[in-house]
Amino acid sequence: MNRLLWTLSLGVFAGALDLSVLSPALPALGRDLHVQTSDLAWVFTLYLLVTVVSIALASTLADRYGRRPIYLACLALFAAGSVLAIVAPSYPIFLAARAIQALGAGGIFPVATATIGDVVPAARRGAALGIVAATWGLAAVIGPSLGGVVTHFMSWRWIFVANLPLAGVVIVLAMRVVPAQAPRTREPLDVLGLGLLCVGLLGLMDGLIAARPIIGVLGVFILAAFWIWETIADAPIVPLELLRSRQLVRTYVLEIVIGVLEGSLFFIPTVLVGAQGLSYAAAGFVAALGALVFVAVIPYSGRALDRVGSRDVLLVGALLTEVGLALFALGFQSLPLVLLSMIVAGAGFGALLGAPTRYIVTNETPLRARGTAIGLLSQALIVGQIVGSSLAGGIFGLGANEIAGYRNAYLAFCGVAFVALLLAATLRSQRGERRRKIEEAAAGAL
Repeated sequence: MNRLLWTLSLGVFAGALDLSVLSPALPALGRDLHVQTSDLAWVFTLYLLVTVVSIALASTLADRYGRRPIYLACLALFAAGSVLAIVAPSYPIFLAARAIQALGAGGIFPVATATIGDVVPAARRGAALGIVAATWGLAAVIGPSLGGVVTHFMSWRWIFVANLPLAGVVIVLAMRVVPAQAPRTREPLDVLGLGLLCVGLLGLMDGLIAARPIIGVLGVFILAAFWIWETIADAPIVPLELLRSRQLVRTYVLEIVIGVLEGSLFFIPTVLVGAQGLSYAAAGFVAALGALVFVAVIPYSGRALDRVGSRDVLLVGALLTEVGLALFALGFQSLPLVLLSMIVAGAGFGALLGAPTRYIVTNETPLRARGTAIGLLSQALIVGQIVGSSLAGGIFGLGANEIAGYRNAYLAFCGVAFVALLLAATLRSQRGERRRKIEEAAAGAL
């Protein structure tokens, strides 16, 4: 059992690290591949978009053909994308490499989670999931520092070299310990719904990044068509029956907004390199400070849920995030203010991205729909990250100069944080959450 958890955790770590490790390397990547700062947003937005596709595909295929072959295929794709990223001679080829990486990395976590559900006894399942999920936090702390050091002393291309032995070790271990059987058959994949979602998001991303409003509006219309299709599809990606609860609707919208805010974190090293002339290593360490505070706060925000309720935890998180982003927007040319902003915003993200929204979804959904509801929450967060990173890239290019573009982008994120604050204020109080639990227990008794 320990070898299985180690294997799954190592695979998840590899996929998570690949997202955070690249942020301090963006200025060097843009210089070598002749890319404008605003267009660098595609490095993250394309990766996240393909991740949405990969989550749906890998989850379905793993149920049909077994955990091991799909897990191995995801790791192989991740390694192949890394090889292409190392040798990419141009930005389009590099983006293609990122898409291949994301197709593999996006499937690693859901397959690992499903494997734990199959193999680990219920009494130990929570702890096992916690161990695997904790690797995301570890990657968030290590990634920016590692990426900055590697870029400073070698080259951004060397960032991807480490993926190859890491993927190789996980593949060897997975062939021995990950179960191969397919435990059940899932409903058919909603191919049309998935296609409409991806094309709509792609149009919205292009409209935001490249300032092409017509394409952006077209993306919105396609997303509206996706929503209509989901109401009549036999096996929709978004199970609309979960959205009959106002509390759930507000929570999913809030999760999208939180994802938009998280998109702001991807570009902090880029701003520090451009505005202060920090080295890639120093910028990575500054970003890692925020991630370290974020990881440290998560356990405390989880314990606070039982004391004050999810609404108050989210309110505090949104308020701290807004203050931290405002400090960064107005003071990113001052290192002391930047460090203070990282601490404050990191604490805010620790409350927002910890357990509160999952706590709400768990309380609001019946046991039979709980897994689907939490999965939808993850997809909402990724959609928000796509919009957030696209928004940053688009605003960077609108300023009178580079510094003005940076400031305008992070002031816009302050406005997004205020929206999160308003949404959190509409959620149930702790008393309302307790009443909901009593009602659910009474319904179960009947």
